Amino acid sequence: MDRYVTRQPIKALKEDKIIGYEVLFQKDYDSLYSSSDVAAADTIAGFLMQNTERIFQDKLTFVTFTPSLLFRNTPKIFDKDKLIIQIEDHVMIHPLSPTIIKKYRTEGYIFAINDFQFSPKYFTMLDFVTYIKVDVSNKHEGRDRVSLNNLINTMKGFDKKCIATGVNTKEDYELAMEVGADFAEGSYVAEAMANKVKRMEFLEGNFFQLVVEVSKDEPDIQQIEEIVSHDAALSYALLKIVNSAYFALRRRVSSIRQALVTMGVSQLKQWVYLLSFNNDFEKDDAREAMMKLSFLRANYAMALSEYVKDLPIIRSEVYMMGMFSTLQFMIDAPLEEILEEVPVAQEIKDALIKREGVCGELYRLILSYENADWKEVKLLSEKLGIPSGLLAQTYMDCVETVNEIWNGIISSSAYQETHT
Repeated sequence: MDRYVTRQPIKALKEDKIIGYEVLFQKDYDSLYSSSDVAAADTIAGFLMQNTERIFQDKLTFVTFTPSLLFRNTPKIFDKDKLIIQIEDHVMIHPLSPTIIKKYRTEGYIFAINDFQFSPKYFTMLDFVTYIKVDVSNKHEGRDRVSLNNLINTMKGFDKKCIATGVNTKEDYELAMEVGADFAEGSYVAEAMANKVKRMEFLEGNFFQLVVEVSKDEPDIQQIEEIVSHDAALSYALLKIVNSAYFALRRRVSSIRQALVTMGVSQLKQWVYLLSFNNDFEKDDAREAMMKLSFLRANYAMALSEYVKDLPIIRSEVYMMGMFSTLQFMIDAPLEEILEEVPVAQEIKDALIKREGVCGELYRLILSYENADWKEVKLLSEKLGIPSGLLAQTYMDCVETVNEIWNGIISSSAYQETHT
């Protein structure tokens, strides 16, 4: 039986800040959230227990629990200060739900209602919930602006925090702002947080020169050293990475040449995007969210590429494809213009711009997975020859890798600031 899991960011609308993530599950592209599906509860419980530390970081985590999961006390294996228990209509109509929910509330757990609607069964649960989630996407029948505004204003009258879900386009995002939602969730959220730099700043900067050099068939280490050495931000970022926990060196590296030798050209190609823009991204929540997204895509794409037959590009290029997939949200120019200046394979350009070719199908699979479009995930994974049963665990492994490396960079940064 296939199982999938992904995370979607939840952003505060009044500030560029991610407050948490919703963990979305699916199995065999049929809903897991069925009141009679005990097997689904077993699947979710087992997966959560195996991946608790990977899922739960420093943000709130929203998880929808089936009645079976609530009754077997599954939420109690997590830190209640970071967990938001989501409930749906089939939980609310269960005869034992009020009793079990009151018990959790007494113990300090926080609740959210998915896809809230004006009906008695939803209002009976208002005393127990803190968050109300309202779908504002085009596909939702109750998307009328006036109705949404009335619903959200009513909920705020009950002192509830409102999360607009299905925010997958700029139009959805603007609607969520107009109707007064407190938070937004959907695939557009990370894009809405991006702080763009001018195209010429990017093309004329040392980072672009570094991309050009490392993309050559035979990169010149001396030239790379010269480029990095002329840029304080690149030098600082490179030393942070090499001295992070990821490389686990016994002695700290202090020279650019030594750092490049330690990393190696192949690794440098994978890390080069992380060295971009400025050395303060860990202090910028918007930049951090976008960088983590590109880094996660790069790791996930490279991991899945091992199973793709007849892939026309090598692993390091697959990694770069994932990294460059967010450039249009970080640079003030269309992706077509940016990629014209960046020396990447034509297959990568076709994949990112047109979604064409084998690479384009791999990229579409990653985007579909992020957006929890499980039917498309199933179709594309089968077409590419990727075992669908590996998608969830591979994704969580990549999440863990990104978090470990990121924490190592931040720790290294703190160390350097303390000792300079």
